Amino acid sequence: MSKRVLIIETSLRNDSNSDRLAESFAQGARDGGNEVEIVSLKGKNIGFCTGCFGCQKLGHCVIDDDANEITEKIFESEVVVWATPIYYYEMSGQMKTMIDRANSLYPRDYKFREVYLLSVAAEDEEYVDEKAVSGLQGWVDCFEKAVFKGKVFAGGVNDRGEIEGHNALEEAYLKGKNL
Repeated sequence: MSKRVLIIETSLRNDSNSDRLAESFAQGARDGGNEVEIVSLKGKNIGFCTGCFGCQKLGHCVIDDDANEITEKIFESEVVVWATPIYYYEMSGQMKTMIDRANSLYPRDYKFREVYLLSVAAEDEEYVDEKAVSGLQGWVDCFEKAVFKGKVFAGGVNDRGEIEGHNALEEAYLKGKNL
């Protein structure tokens, strides 16, 4: 059964390693017969959540910027995939900001049921992505119909293109294909 998949690329670097990992997942998902959309945060105007909770009444954030359009894409998707570089053992700040700005989804009848994390870091120890996974799991825990389904971590990559040949590309492709 085909699923609507949204991949959110949060790196602001052109041709980033996390974008490449996202593309591999996307290709696998397409090859598996799914509808895939990739949204990049590059060039987007996304302000910080002010904690006013106006979104809980309106169904969208009171701040009129690009986050509202991305939030609607999350709302309409069955699978949400976040791709991020790991900064100081955590998800990128722009990913966290987008997660916070998607707060309007909480009281709504969102469609997403599966959430994945794709991440890359210069460090390659197994624990490097644990805080990013924990942060995303905290978001997923707020949505009772959603489940954190898995992650792909590519350690030991820093410079542009360094991910080429990394086994995480195949792992991401297979996770996408087997949705």
